[in-house]
Amino acid sequence: MKILIAAVSVALLTSAAWGQQKQPSIAGLWDATITWNDAEIPFKLEISGSGSNVKGWFFNGDDREISNSGTFENGSLILNFDSYLAKLTATVKDGALDGEYGPMLKKMSHIHAVRATAKSKADPNPPSIAGQWDLNGINSSKGEKAWRLILRQNGGDIQGAILRVDGDTGTLTGSYKDGKFVLSHFSGARPALMIIQPERDGTMQVKLSALHGFSDMKAVRPEEARAKGLPEPTDADEHTSVKDPNQPFPFSFPDLNGKIVSNTDGRFRGKVVLINITGSWCPNCHDEAPFLAAMYDKYHAQGLEVVALSFEEADQLKNPTRLRAFIKEYGIKYTVLLGGETETAKEKLTQAVNWDAWPTTFFVGRDGLVRGVHAGFPGPASGVLYKKETEEFTAKVEKLLAENQTSSR
Repeated sequence: MKILIAAVSVALLTSAAWGQQKQPSIAGLWDATITWNDAEIPFKLEISGSGSNVKGWFFNGDDREISNSGTFENGSLILNFDSYLAKLTATVKDGALDGEYGPMLKKMSHIHAVRATAKSKADPNPPSIAGQWDLNGINSSKGEKAWRLILRQNGGDIQGAILRVDGDTGTLTGSYKDGKFVLSHFSGARPALMIIQPERDGTMQVKLSALHGFSDMKAVRPEEARAKGLPEPTDADEHTSVKDPNQPFPFSFPDLNGKIVSNTDGRFRGKVVLINITGSWCPNCHDEAPFLAAMYDKYHAQGLEVVALSFEEADQLKNPTRLRAFIKEYGIKYTVLLGGETETAKEKLTQAVNWDAWPTTFFVGRDGLVRGVHAGFPGPASGVLYKKETEEFTAKVEKLLAENQTSSR
């Protein structure tokens, strides 16, 4: 009997070990594509761990968007990205990973990936296109007639971003081959594929397939665009204003515990207040959140308050799981209120004029009046323009904080 039990035990252990051997390792770097607007957009996906302890991450330049949890069992992969309330589910077969990711704009997208291989060399002697460009041929719903293109180049390798009034595309990366630069991006939101074709006259044709559709544009150096009288990119500090600068910016919304918070509350009297219109679904709001969180931590003791009016979908207003994950991910300590459904924002923001950019920040002085408005937020992908705008943003806050600290409404 003892011999039989021992034999069975050995057989079970052998079977378990064989099962573990058959389970392939999923760890490592993958060359992936996501299908969006009928385009296959390349990106990098990296995975670590095994079993019930798997992590995966997308890349946004040097930054990583890391999953909050994940599993890989019986050939099936699940990665959860809580702050976007999104999930990657896939199966691994014959060395390939196939599945879907989403939702993005309430849609799921096909994901395909294979093990990463050595990067192919870019074509030698590429044209130099680094620096800033104006993109013309724009007719956006926000009234923009031009966007800004920022490019950084190292030989045939290139990084860049398109900056609009509401923010940038994230860092697109690529290289020069067959007479054109091909750049792409996906970091859990805003998939984008950009093809740049340099022309003999010094301009460039730029084709962009992105989250909200397709654009065909012409890139011109800013100095040439000004000389030709072409439209300039929208000034983010002039895009939005208020109806009456002599009246407060009113708000009265519940926090995540249901307590109503209003602009007339004593905690805001005599303080500098940043009223941030945001939503946890908004990629550019994800770019801005860590900047606001750091600013609040640095200047709160000097009299700075930040109030985020977050507009969400109906199901998220009932149970704001994504917003809670958003707050946790960026270490947000400032006030976050539930403004209502996204479609109701304009009717509720009664002081705002020409407001349509997510995010938008209203700068309120110690006197309770709006002293400036900034539309959108550029992320690190915008390079020197990101540095310039964050420095200007900080300077505005410091100037308001330096004003008479005894003033009140």
